[in-house]
Amino acid sequence: MKTITPTPEEMERRIARFSSLEVLPAIRELDMPLEVKDVIYSRKLLPAIAPEEGDTPIAAGGVIQGAAGMTMTFAVCPPGTGPGLHAHAKTYETFTVLEGRFEFSWGDQGEHRVVLDRFDVISIVPGVCRGFKNVGETDGTLQVLITGGLHDMNDIAFPPATAQQIEAAGPEYLAAFKAKGIAFDAGV
Repeated sequence: MKTITPTPEEMERRIARFSSLEVLPAIRELDMPLEVKDVIYSRKLLPAIAPEEGDTPIAAGGVIQGAAGMTMTFAVCPPGTGPGLHAHAKTYETFTVLEGRFEFSWGDQGEHRVVLDRFDVISIVPGVCRGFKNVGETDGTLQVLITGGLHDMNDIAFPPATAQQIEAAGPEYLAAFKAKGIAFDAGV
């Protein structure tokens, strides 16, 4: 097999330094209370690898462009926070706990649960409603790998109950999420 040797400058474009990662623009740009954002997103989603197909709203700003269709982000959640139930139509989500303890729930009402500790891994197939929450006492961090399709707004849906929860905080917040293309028909 013939090999290649990237220059140091070329290899630098394949390095994502955690200390330099910035919160996903889709989260930063939303003008709403953190408690409302937390229903949909992790407090900090730090994209490291974005798909070659281009930045999607879920991977925008990924420092490394292209890794065989994989998206990788770090999800940082203060205690008691994490996104609610949602499903992906085509993509797999694989989570590794790097710091803290996380409870993962799945099923249309989140009726199944498991708590994972540092370095535990869970991989969830397309079509399964899932959510997670930091159940530790300090900020927790997950490595999130998304594979099997383009991770964009057409691939994700939240249950109708999530729309009702957001609307109770303010109808303008639900309208803002819908304007970003977020669907609320998971399990329907």
